[in-house]
Amino acid sequence: MTGSTPPRKRRSPLPGADHGPSDGPHGARDHERGPSGSPGTAGASLEPADHAVSPASPTGPPPVARRRAAAIRDTAREGVRKGGSRARAALAYLTDRVVENAPRIPVRDLATLRKQFPDLGPEQLADKLVAGAVLGTSTVGAGVGAAAMLPVPPAMPTELAAEITGVAAIELKLIAELHEVYGVRPPGNLTQRTAAYLDSWSGERGIDVTRPSTYGSAVNSSLKQRLRQQIMRRLVRDLPNLMPFMVGAAVGALMNRRDTRKLAARIRADLRRLQVPWDALPELPPLEQPADPLTPEELGKGLGR
Repeated sequence: MTGSTPPRKRRSPLPGADHGPSDGPHGARDHERGPSGSPGTAGASLEPADHAVSPASPTGPPPVARRRAAAIRDTAREGVRKGGSRARAALAYLTDRVVENAPRIPVRDLATLRKQFPDLGPEQLADKLVAGAVLGTSTVGAGVGAAAMLPVPPAMPTELAAEITGVAAIELKLIAELHEVYGVRPPGNLTQRTAAYLDSWSGERGIDVTRPSTYGSAVNSSLKQRLRQQIMRRLVRDLPNLMPFMVGAAVGALMNRRDTRKLAARIRADLRRLQVPWDALPELPPLEQPADPLTPEELGKGLGR
């Protein structure tokens, strides 16, 4: 038949090819469609064996490593929590010691000061008081710095506490006597004046006796919070005092001298605006003295009895 392919030229079916009608779907011969079987089976048979993921392959750190990391994290968190609790307890202890010592600080009234320094005016007398306080706080700082060279590291927290309370006692005495010199004694009894001086020290400012609402007349939680903040600032500034080889002694003396001068300058700047001249002052009663005053040695150490 014209147009037909001779039998000798016809391709023989490949082995494994489907034997069916010569004209399969889409006009393709069955032997041209390849071996029979589902496509998924053929694809799976051609996929390399090393691409299979073993169900036992790890997807993260081993359980032991995870447990160890969790234990370290929990230990660090607990250490931070305990460290914060100890720091707050130390601040609360120092605040209580400052508050306990404050009413025991002996304060000279204006009449006593003028008898001791008869030839000095208000500014010269204030300079004299500041010089004495600066000498006292620098001596305390030098003593703590000298103790840092001794092989007694456990005693360092005690030394720092002694310095903070000692410096606070000296500066509180200075603040009280500066108010006497400038004629602005806070009203009230010993307890009320002590609270006012503590408020002045915590805020590093003079007391405006014409506005009682601006300072505390009692040691309450708000005042203690301000005292803790002031003590924390002093502790941070006093850390260089622990440098060894007597360097800490020089640094401690220098920093305490600088801080006391700065405090005195701020207090005096406030008191000058409120100053009452000596000749215009009404006659004031003598200051009430504490029943158990701090001795000069205790005043320098700040530890009390």
